[in-house]
Amino acid sequence: MKHEVTFVIGGCRSGKSSYALNQADKIAGKNKYFIATSVPTDMEMEERVHTHQKERGEDWNTIEEPVLIQKTISRLSQHADVILVDCLTLWLSNLMLASTSKKDLEIAVSHLEDALKKSVCPIFLVSNEVGFGIVPENKLARKFRDFAGLVNQRVAATADRVVITVAGIDVQIKPRGIV
Repeated sequence: MKHEVTFVIGGCRSGKSSYALNQADKIAGKNKYFIATSVPTDMEMEERVHTHQKERGEDWNTIEEPVLIQKTISRLSQHADVILVDCLTLWLSNLMLASTSKKDLEIAVSHLEDALKKSVCPIFLVSNEVGFGIVPENKLARKFRDFAGLVNQRVAATADRVVITVAGIDVQIKPRGIV
């Protein structure tokens, strides 16, 4: 498979991670890297992480990187057969905990875009669609929702292919097919 960036977006429990893993697993090679952005802070989250690790199997090298995914992508893409990043919304949450500066967040997203454009292996990125819900009642939640929307727009613009998952069904929305 040629270098291609695939962005998989969907709501919670929509099947986006399973879809991305299934597609990435189809790529031959032994250098498969999973960049995990989760920072488990309780037992329930630790169980989720463990479940995801079992689903991936032993073919995958897991890199736990909550903040500097752009640097990790740049470093790994030179020798990886495929990279899967799960997920961008947790990455954004981690960035926001590290810095509340809008400028810092925008710089991190720009660096991610650059890393994706320069990569030489297929990359799959997973993110939550958080804009379908109600307007959050507090300022921080609104800031997160708004910035997640912007991150998703910028990654979708950079990606070669965008897939949305709804109720376990995947629908390719970029590039659009001929009607």
